[in-house]
Amino acid sequence: MNRDQNLPIAVQLYTLRYYPDTFSGILEQVAAAGYKAVELVHTHGLPAPDLRAALEKHGIRPISAHVSVETLQTEPDSVIEFHRAIGNDTVIVPGLPESMRGKDSARAWHNVGRLLNLLGSRYRDAGLRLGYHNHAFEMATVDGKLALDWMLESTDPENLFFEPDLAWIVRGGVNPLELLERYQGRCRRIHVKDIAPAGQNEDEDGWADVGYGILDWEQLLPAAKATGAEWYIVEHDNPRDPVKSICRSMEFLRSRADLL
Repeated sequence: MNRDQNLPIAVQLYTLRYYPDTFSGILEQVAAAGYKAVELVHTHGLPAPDLRAALEKHGIRPISAHVSVETLQTEPDSVIEFHRAIGNDTVIVPGLPESMRGKDSARAWHNVGRLLNLLGSRYRDAGLRLGYHNHAFEMATVDGKLALDWMLESTDPENLFFEPDLAWIVRGGVNPLELLERYQGRCRRIHVKDIAPAGQNEDEDGWADVGYGILDWEQLLPAAKATGAEWYIVEHDNPRDPVKSICRSMEFLRSRADLL
């Protein structure tokens, strides 16, 4: 029982962004589903004391937050102050705007990496770890390597860790097991998300609750553990019923607790 209560499973609150309730009401549903930790979407429009109070009320820990690269660049002091105030020590770039993507140039991706490395160094000096969350566009091959590789190879692991989104990697045509092995020791957070079989869940953009799609979790979960994952973060980009979705994903992961 204690093992089940302490499983390193969180939920990305982006999953519940359309749930019609207050932030505290959303956290109530998250806690009822069995989650003790969340990944935030920056401030959720709340002052730090209010957000922290809501988390504490429901016994939920903030283990990281997605913060846009633009905000990280232009508002570092406010980002640092906010996340220190709520007790969060990890911020993650959720992706890149179209204008910043390296497209088909290895040098451009290298430059993106240099920028992220600089940001990571600055935030590390302030006591915050910086990570990068992928989508599918980083899986493009550029000059013989993945765009993601050009970018990450241009950074110091101390300044930038990698938060693999396993389902987006698959959608990008890459084997996630290969990336987990390649970046062993650098993947502190893992986004666990699933893809529905072809032709299913079209109203959910083809995504599925974890364990109800095509990803091979019997291989992926042990590989994620071997790479040094600290947290497995449930996410569904467009769930039909977000509360049901996070409940089903948690139930599946609990049934695979021996793999975490």
